[in-house]
Amino acid sequence: MAPKPSDVLDQARSLIEERIKELDTERKSLERTLNDITGGRVGRRGPGRPRGSTSKRTGGRKRGRRRSTRADQAVRTIKANPGITASEVAKKMKIQPNYVYRVMGDLQKQGKVRKKGKGYVAA
Repeated sequence: MAPKPSDVLDQARSLIEERIKELDTERKSLERTLNDITGGRVGRRGPGRPRGSTSKRTGGRKRGRRRSTRADQAVRTIKANPGITASEVAKKMKIQPNYVYRVMGDLQKQGKVRKKGKGYVAA
């Protein structure tokens, strides 16, 4: 006789709960070890200027007017080609599609473009 489905689900649930407890115990142990190793610091400082240093411009190259950004180029491309997909925008701009998807998300949040079906239109 086969076990009832509810018994199987209860058994699976209890096995998962036990495993979660084991993992939680191990995580706590690893966190304590990491804390002992690092002295409580979270991560390490990456490359660049040390904390507290300031940048003062003393001559050198002056900044010109802002050039067209990728976002501006994308909006112009969409205005010229309503309904264009992000992949097509990437091809026209000769850049990688994964970058265009990120730019499109930002443009949608700013309300400059909106998605219509699979393509984009200027807002």
